[in-house]
Amino acid sequence: MDSENTKNRVLIVDDNQANCELLEAYLDGIDCDTAIAEDGQQALEMVPEYQPDLILLDVMMPKLSGFEVCQQLKSEPSTSNIMILMVTALNELGDIERAVEAGTNDFLSKPVNRVELIKRVENMLELKGVSDENERLRRYIQSMEEGGAAE
Repeated sequence: MDSENTKNRVLIVDDNQANCELLEAYLDGIDCDTAIAEDGQQALEMVPEYQPDLILLDVMMPKLSGFEVCQQLKSEPSTSNIMILMVTALNELGDIERAVEAGTNDFLSKPVNRVELIKRVENMLELKGVSDENERLRRYIQSMEEGGAAE
């Protein structure tokens, strides 16, 4: 949880409803809000309003693959800081390299282990909180320097 006392937001993106329900149930023990997108296009449409801290992103989906969604989000300054955990049945070395090239922060193989998922989500949300705080401090220092230079 961040210093503004708001819950972290996790967007689950998977075209398989059973997978979404399973991931949502696994996250039940973490203090976060969750939302579900059924494909990559819907995920991209939801991001501006939902403003997730973390996206659990399936790779093989209709319309847009997880690779494409990740690449689009990471290439936009307004969404590049969203943590992305790719959750995939793909585990070939080329798939892992492609996920890294797309900008994913981490990946998890299906079938998902509940304990591993929870720990990775907790770690990624904590890292996102630290990153956000660093950005707030950077902006504060910058505004102080600009204010001092104007005098």
